[in-house]
Amino acid sequence: SGHHLKSCRDVVFSQAGQKLFTVSKDKSIHLLTVEEGRLETRFPKAHGSALNCVLPIDPHVFATGDDNGGLKVWDLRKGDSILEAQQQEEYISAMAVDGNGKILLTASGDGTLGVFNVKRKRFELLSEPQNGDLTSVVLLKRGRKVACGSSEGTIYLFNWDGFGAASDRFALRAESVDCMVPVTDSIVCVGSLDGVIRAVNVLPNRVLGCVGQHLGEPIEQLAVAPGGQLLASCAHDQKVKFWDISALGGMVVDDYRKKKKKGVPLRALSGKAVGSGEDFFADLRDEAEPEAAAGSDSDDSD
Repeated sequence: SGHHLKSCRDVVFSQAGQKLFTVSKDKSIHLLTVEEGRLETRFPKAHGSALNCVLPIDPHVFATGDDNGGLKVWDLRKGDSILEAQQQEEYISAMAVDGNGKILLTASGDGTLGVFNVKRKRFELLSEPQNGDLTSVVLLKRGRKVACGSSEGTIYLFNWDGFGAASDRFALRAESVDCMVPVTDSIVCVGSLDGVIRAVNVLPNRVLGCVGQHLGEPIEQLAVAPGGQLLASCAHDQKVKFWDISALGGMVVDDYRKKKKKGVPLRALSGKAVGSGEDFFADLRDEAEPEAAAGSDSDDSD
């Protein structure tokens, strides 16, 4: 599909999987039918700035964020936006919504987490700014915890009822946390500038090991297939790779932290990329992964 005039920034399936939402630097939103690739709905001048991300909330409602911190929530039945907000100063990098489709969270390049009430069509609050850009936001622990990745390589944790300030932080020995996707209620896969995909357990905070990598190429996006067996990754090497993450679902992490020996490589949690003959872990065995520097582990995990 070549409908957009400029670069396509984000592509997301509708909840039923029959439509594709696409947003672009040309400030437009497109809805395509998946089977035919036909352009079904178009919002040409959706925002005043280039669009950066899109998130379906329910079958009729979706949200979009732009490069200047602007947020809009749209209703397809009305064919227009039902909420507009300009609360954050930098680009909206990622969004997440609770299971009821009520509370929308926006991560921004200004280091803040924005909280919006979709049902009441209003802005609720901003968190205090964290170090670096917030690049991702996911819900964990059955919706009671929110994790945000940052360009500084830190994962910030928030309690669901305490968005004003981070409750905990976990510094990875990664150059950055560019994207993050939940695999279980406690485990996320994290893509970084160094090209390594790490599996990280949240509360207790542990780096479990390496799921895969794109050698030396920044990882752009991660996605988990329905069922949680496969992880897809794409990076600046212009490749999409698929990793078997079925082992992560059964991993149990206890509170006891073993003292890590220096120079021990990051543990490989999957084999080579599915369908590829290459060994992507060869250099990991040569180059040891330093110990992850954790912040204070919280004791409220359950």
